Amino acid sequence: MTAAPRTAIRAYRVSDSRTQVRFTVRNVGIPVRGSIPVSRGEVHVDAGGAPVRARAEFELAGLDTGITRRDADLRRARFLSVDRQPVMVWSCERFTRSADGSWLAEGRLTVRGTATPLAVAGVAEPGEGGTLVRAAATLDRTAVGIRAPRLLVGRVVRIEIDAWLVPLAR
Repeated sequence: MTAAPRTAIRAYRVSDSRTQVRFTVRNVGIPVRGSIPVSRGEVHVDAGGAPVRARAEFELAGLDTGITRRDADLRRARFLSVDRQPVMVWSCERFTRSADGSWLAEGRLTVRGTATPLAVAGVAEPGEGGTLVRAAATLDRTAVGIRAPRLLVGRVVRIEIDAWLVPLAR
């Protein structure tokens, strides 16, 4: 009896210094833009370069919209509850490749102790010193329990990601 051949899995870490995660949400009808730092992240790919799993952690205390008072309000229990849950996590083990070469990653976002599906669509391209993944997602904030009058804070949060992946040392 012979064992089935094992597929070589390569691991990449997300470069926290080069990666940018930006979001846009409407506040009283005006778009508010901000960013959240990635504290850790890994992507694992098979021998053919197809992703098989990914995970990213975000430090919510580092959320930045450019207005200190608004940032402090967003960190409170009413919105992100950073004191109780300082890290937001996205993980995925299901990837689908599109005809145009892009990927759809159907994962789960956990924030405030609540998990919800979050699909991220993106493309990977070789770059200087690693691989750049440009991706986007749309989150309904009510799916993770963030409640606020819709007139004040828009329900839809648009997320844009420029993630730099570098090989993990073996």
